[in-house]
Amino acid sequence: MAPKTPPLFLTLTLLSLLSLVFFLLHSSTAPPPPPNAKNALTTSQDFIKVYISPLPRSLNYGLLDKYWALTSDTRVGSEVDNEIRKTLLPKLPKKSLPYPENPIIKQYSAEYWILGDLSTPEELKGESFAKRVLDYKDADVIFVPFFATLSAELQLVVNKGVFRKRVEENEDYMRQKMVIDLVKNSAAWQKSGGRDHVFVLTDPVAMWHIKDEIAPAVLLVVDFGGWYRLDSKTSNDSSSDLMIHHTQVSLLKDVIVPYTYLLPRLHLSENQKRDTLLYFKGAKHRHRGGIVREKLWDLLINVPGVVMEEGFPNATGKEQSIRGMRKSEFCLHPAGDTPTSCRLFDAIQSLCIPVIVSDNIELPFEGMLDYSEFSVFVAVSDALKPNWLVNHLRSYSSEQKDRYRKNMARVQPIFQYDNDHPGGIGPIPPDGAVNHIWKKVHQKLPMIREAITRERRKPPGVSVPLRCHCT
Repeated sequence: MAPKTPPLFLTLTLLSLLSLVFFLLHSSTAPPPPPNAKNALTTSQDFIKVYISPLPRSLNYGLLDKYWALTSDTRVGSEVDNEIRKTLLPKLPKKSLPYPENPIIKQYSAEYWILGDLSTPEELKGESFAKRVLDYKDADVIFVPFFATLSAELQLVVNKGVFRKRVEENEDYMRQKMVIDLVKNSAAWQKSGGRDHVFVLTDPVAMWHIKDEIAPAVLLVVDFGGWYRLDSKTSNDSSSDLMIHHTQVSLLKDVIVPYTYLLPRLHLSENQKRDTLLYFKGAKHRHRGGIVREKLWDLLINVPGVVMEEGFPNATGKEQSIRGMRKSEFCLHPAGDTPTSCRLFDAIQSLCIPVIVSDNIELPFEGMLDYSEFSVFVAVSDALKPNWLVNHLRSYSSEQKDRYRKNMARVQPIFQYDNDHPGGIGPIPPDGAVNHIWKKVHQKLPMIREAITRERRKPPGVSVPLRCHCT
């Protein structure tokens, strides 16, 4: 007969096994330890805290006063604004002035909608990703509320001849100088060297004279094209520091934002039969990268199923574009003065599959969106081969094109700025452009904080080298 095991031994063994099981279960399901609160390089909040740099009203909404006070504007596309001056403005309160409808200006209206969101009382903001704070020390980023596009466009109306000159007669230059003097002398800029400041530079001519001074900041731009070229013939200053260098802009710190689309949205349920294969409307002759556009024009102008229209952004041109895009399977998007244009976002709103022929294009919200799900990307070298592009587009099946349009319909709201509120102040579309812009800036906070930390430990007189030429 085997000896009996002592009861005390069994009890101790059972307790040990239970403790081991409890430990294993607890260690496998317990959450990880909280991050070190002192680590300034991490961010886990699901919103971004924004402080508005205190600029005078004359540098933002006051520019709307000046624009609408003009008796008229004789430039292409201004017909609708001239009509607004006569009929709508007398009925509107001064604090509810709309942004210009002139397409040359409206396509660059991001700053208007961003400031409108930040100016909305917190209890009315709804699902805005940006939370305004009243002390810069509490902020993640500092938003500089300068309507740079409107400032530049006003100068082009009033006195175009001095636009590139650093003279007092150039009111746009004087406003730029006021902005940079106020911002760089602030405690917020001194704290960070400007690396946590956010400027909107969607118009390629916006803030032309001080781009190099705001290079450390986060820049909201439609692309980087054309920024590095210095035209010394049109400036009093031939210094190479006039423009931002290619080493001062980067997808690491800056954010690509969408143009404001100009055509109304076509919902998928409204889509009808499309008889045209490929459509393009715009100017044939452009600068720099526009040479590709001219060559494509010559290749495609007489091809059956392809419509190439010379046109300008006036009221008549808008109606032609609506009809042309809604009747076409594909919409051509070649590079012009810069790698991208408003045309891409008009095509998306029209459910016309974009055909992007621009090797160096940057696109908004990449990482959040996969443009290959609703756009066709074509190398310039292929597009310029005779018959290649048309044959390639004809190879897409009806099922593939339907899938592209369904995907486009899904992302259409992401590019919407307009919130349908007077003066742009009010709740924004929760899935729209403004929230996506702030989410992209939010993604860059760890890099911004790291850059600030590196700057602080530099000995006096030592500057951080310009090494941002990376994508």
